[in-house]
Amino acid sequence: MISIITFIWAFFQALNPVILNGETVLLDRYEYLILEEDKDINFQEINERNDFTKIDQQSKNFGINNDVVWLKYVVENNSENEGKYFYINNSSLDSLELFVVSENEILESYVGGRLVDFYSKPILSKSIIFDINLPIGKTSEIFLKVKSVNKKIITSTITNRNYLENLINRENILFGIFTGVIVGLFFYNLFLFFSVRDKLYLIYVIHTVLVWFAQSSILGFTQEIFWPNVVWLNLRSGVIFSSLVSIVGIWFLRVFLSTDKFIPKLDKGFYFIYLVYAFILVNAFFFSITVSYQTLLVTQSIVVLYVLLAAFAVQKQGYRPARYYLLAWSVFMLGIFLFVLSEMGIIPTNDLTAYIMPLGSALEVVLLSFALADKINILKKEKEKEQAERLRVLKENEQLIREQNTMLEEKVRIRTDELEQALRNLQNTQSQLVSQEKMASLGQLTAGIAHEINNPINFVSSNITPLKRDIADIMEVIEFYRETGMSEFKEESKKKAKDLEEELELDYVLDEVDQLLKGMEEGAKRTVEIVKGLRLFSRVDEQDVKKVDIHDGINSTIILLNSSIPGKIRIVRDFAELPMVECLAGKINQVFMNIINNAVHALSDHIDTVKDPKIEIRTKSLGDHVVVEIEDNGPGMPDHVKQRIFEPFFTTKAVGKGTGLGLSIVYSIIENHKGTLEVNSEVGQGTTFIITLPIYQSSSKYE
Repeated sequence: MISIITFIWAFFQALNPVILNGETVLLDRYEYLILEEDKDINFQEINERNDFTKIDQQSKNFGINNDVVWLKYVVENNSENEGKYFYINNSSLDSLELFVVSENEILESYVGGRLVDFYSKPILSKSIIFDINLPIGKTSEIFLKVKSVNKKIITSTITNRNYLENLINRENILFGIFTGVIVGLFFYNLFLFFSVRDKLYLIYVIHTVLVWFAQSSILGFTQEIFWPNVVWLNLRSGVIFSSLVSIVGIWFLRVFLSTDKFIPKLDKGFYFIYLVYAFILVNAFFFSITVSYQTLLVTQSIVVLYVLLAAFAVQKQGYRPARYYLLAWSVFMLGIFLFVLSEMGIIPTNDLTAYIMPLGSALEVVLLSFALADKINILKKEKEKEQAERLRVLKENEQLIREQNTMLEEKVRIRTDELEQALRNLQNTQSQLVSQEKMASLGQLTAGIAHEINNPINFVSSNITPLKRDIADIMEVIEFYRETGMSEFKEESKKKAKDLEEELELDYVLDEVDQLLKGMEEGAKRTVEIVKGLRLFSRVDEQDVKKVDIHDGINSTIILLNSSIPGKIRIVRDFAELPMVECLAGKINQVFMNIINNAVHALSDHIDTVKDPKIEIRTKSLGDHVVVEIEDNGPGMPDHVKQRIFEPFFTTKAVGKGTGLGLSIVYSIIENHKGTLEVNSEVGQGTTFIITLPIYQSSSKYE
């Protein structure tokens, strides 16, 4: 009874044979058995086992591992001849053994795979093909033993030679098109590299070559073309070139998108990715190829997303070349995802997944070539714009130089050097002591400069008017002599006088004297304005509260800072009507000086990245208070910096360029004036300081 049940169970479990009537038959019904690497057994033991698993599908992914896979096909040859070709559509399988069995007897056995002698294949091709004989009119069993460190995706077909040759020719044509695109881009961009000497083109050329080798290795063409019987390279070329093309691709991304400048934090993550690829390469060279391939597939899935994130972050900052890169990478990313999912067995393997990587890679290199061309145009326009801006600034500087007084500039420079030396000596003192010493030194200095310059410039300006009047008198005398001589001089005397006038160029001399007087008068007026600004600012050592005009203090501060403000930075004044404010004028001027100077430094450090750099100063009256807002459109500050800017000795400047006391002193001054100081800042949105001061420092208003 038990024997009958066993027979019936075996009958229903038996695999229905695949009927061979036509020329080509896809083997989509088979059984499989998976053995661990250390449990490899011979064919006789396999033939006696009954624990094969039945499956009905075109192909199955048996994973990336070192397991041994046995496949069993049952076929019935009803065709007219016994000669057939057994074709497997996966050129990356390492070692295969095929047994043709009929009535438990091995009729024939064959070996194949990418590790066998290339020239022993029945058809010279990267594909795995067995030339087998099947008994006519009988049912045979075909056992296939597969050992491979790579993916074990097996799609088997029994066909004839004509079908295989057409299939191989089609694959060669597609590969030839792919190679033609790569070769064209290689030579075109190599020519551009030698023309413009930009290393970005050299990186792109290297990337293009590695893309070809990586895709050719995955498809098996490198074995067919370069190293048909080099076992070491046949096993490792796919992993090695896939890792190298990823490394160079990331290198290209970092240079092309300037990630160290736009996204420095994300840029550091690429160094970790380099280490992962280094591990994959070292492991592939010296240890387990299987582990390297498994790690590579996982890494590729993560890297494509990380690169996409980095490109989005750069594009978000307005860098136009990132758009082309995003398009190119999105196409490539789609190819990688489909390829990785098929390699892992998550989606079925078909012609699309088999050729998606070469297609995606070709489109990627083409789009990256467009991106390079677009970047050249952008750089060209930026260079032209920069040159025009430099020319404009140069002309402005020349005009300013002509208007400056050389003696005043030298005196201010000498005294400014002395002030800087004094400030350097005070860097390690307490904030309040530095403030007092600085105020006293600055007051004495500016008052001294104003006093020393005021006397000689008064002398010059007061003498210009008498000089003009005297010259006018002289002109009257000359004119009288000229008119009288015309009527009373002899002809000989007239001729001598005329010759003398022509020799001396009297008319030109008179015009030149008039122009010189006008230039002296204009220079004197300009110097008087500067002296006035110095006098206003020289109140820094005054300790008495006085009523002052806030606008005068702001204007005098801007005059003193004018020489240190780059020409690109605009100063915008939006002044409302303000009452006179009771305060220590010098200390309030110091507040304006520190805040405006910080805004100038912030914009100067990012002068090429900020569009239309400007500092806007606004004033308004609010009841018993006045408000002064100083806003710049610079890079702004992160929250952790904004929270500490008023701490003594805290600075974001390089060593030797700041003491960290400026804003601490400003805060103390405003606090002593019973006012408030607020700061609003966001990264990339600029910074605004809001100063609120009471109009009265005492209750005198109500007395």
